Amino acid sequence: MVTRTEDPGRRLDASVTDAQRVQMERRYAALSPFEYKDKLIELARGGQEGGTRVLLNAGRGNPNWTAATPREAFFRLGDFAVRECRRSCDHGDLAGMPERGGCAERLKAFLHSQPDDGATRLLRATIAHGVEMHGFTADDWVHELVDGIIGDNYPTPDRMLPHAETIVGEFLRREVFGDHTVGASAVSKMELFAVEGATAAICYVFDSLCENFLLAQGDHIALMTPIFTPYLELPQLARYGFRVTEVQASGETRDGHHTWQYPLSELQKIADPSVKALFLVNPSNPPSVAMSPEAMTALVDIVRTRNPDLMVICDDVYATFVPGYRSLFAALPGNTLSVYSFSKHFGVTGWRLGVIALCRDSVFDRRLAALPAQLRAQLAQRYGAVASAPQDLRFMARLVADSRQVALNHTAGLSTPQQVQMALFAAFSSLDREERYKRQTREICRRRRDRLYAGLDLKSPELPHDAAYYTEFDLLHWARREFGEAFCDYLEQAYNPLDILFRLAQESSIVLLGGGGFHAPQWSVRVSLANLEDVAYDRIGQELRRILGEYARKLQEAGDR
Repeated sequence: MVTRTEDPGRRLDASVTDAQRVQMERRYAALSPFEYKDKLIELARGGQEGGTRVLLNAGRGNPNWTAATPREAFFRLGDFAVRECRRSCDHGDLAGMPERGGCAERLKAFLHSQPDDGATRLLRATIAHGVEMHGFTADDWVHELVDGIIGDNYPTPDRMLPHAETIVGEFLRREVFGDHTVGASAVSKMELFAVEGATAAICYVFDSLCENFLLAQGDHIALMTPIFTPYLELPQLARYGFRVTEVQASGETRDGHHTWQYPLSELQKIADPSVKALFLVNPSNPPSVAMSPEAMTALVDIVRTRNPDLMVICDDVYATFVPGYRSLFAALPGNTLSVYSFSKHFGVTGWRLGVIALCRDSVFDRRLAALPAQLRAQLAQRYGAVASAPQDLRFMARLVADSRQVALNHTAGLSTPQQVQMALFAAFSSLDREERYKRQTREICRRRRDRLYAGLDLKSPELPHDAAYYTEFDLLHWARREFGEAFCDYLEQAYNPLDILFRLAQESSIVLLGGGGFHAPQWSVRVSLANLEDVAYDRIGQELRRILGEYARKLQEAGDR
């Protein structure tokens, strides 16, 4: 387990010497990138004192855009919802609860009195879409939204509000699973669990897998790396203690450039039947590249023919940034649990909006049924208070109960206002037939990537299936091409990979994260392309190139002596 350590030294500032910086680098080398980034920020802020530099923190994945129209629709709906409460009972500060009968017509009249802007049009279209496309009863649909946004009832059902589940499910099928039909496919038979962002989803999944004996301490799992650091750190916790095999995205082009794809030789690692679960982020984090169709086909074939009971947990958070993206959930629905967060695409990290998707007929449920009788009896006792036939509870229902320690299952579920906002985001996307908003977010990331590499005086990489939400820049690969193998040897022998990160922070007030903490190449850096203004990426590229050039000059000076 990687733990936070207190800084025993003095406050970091621009006066830190080279020797002090080397000591700090050694002290922080074992930390997760998301832990030592706070030290980089502190150092970068120290460098601002008395100067004109602006702190540029490209270490976070929080985008600097927001989807405005669905938010405007949320607040306009909230205005109507409070009026509905006062309509049923109005005693000043105290009001009643929204009534179902006739609420659709009342919302229609309310919207007629409002400006004919994006928010009004989205609300009208969302209601009509639910009725015409999905067969909702208008009053039921509107009342779920109105009562939900008021938040006066516990989430019912606890897993997810029924109309919201349908609307979000449609969004996932189109944008994440690549299934544009709503037919009888396996994907259309999924269930959703609305959760407090992908963070909560990850915690819930790890816990329920262990509580239900689908994974036990010491079990063999696989991680597709590089990967978001919690997936590396959670298996190390004493509670889990999993044996981990890494499936590395080590693919390269003929001239040695990273493709961040998975060679067949790496994918073959999951053919081992002792591997019980596979965890992946797709598109990957930090390289931000989606698995190629060829790799996905190979992976699916390996699972089906050699490890059919494998449980796959796929984190699809960056799906919308790759044209034509198709989740492994769609290719291998019976084996895959999908996690999706609305945070990146809609600029909504603070709302904590996420879903877990699982097909009704899944390997998770088949493995539950195949547990030894003694373990099934223990689980029947665990869930006996929430179901009359606890042995028949599917894994999804157990996830919901476990999220509230089973005993509090009756108050489980994501808050209803959050679910309403989620449904409005999903409807906004599904109704955007021209994909205008999605193209805007993609163009932002690609434009910033191009400016970063222009600052490095390099051609921007054009990787197939690139989300371009982050870019992973391999410093050694660049150094080898620019200055030769001798310089790379010098760099590795004379410096810690964190040195360039600390120098960027101290000298330029720029914060990046090291790739090594994600199990990417040790001398790579992750640059978020989502959270800074365009012009910042020119400077980040220029400063990276400047510092690397200084390393080369030091080597030359050493040779001259």
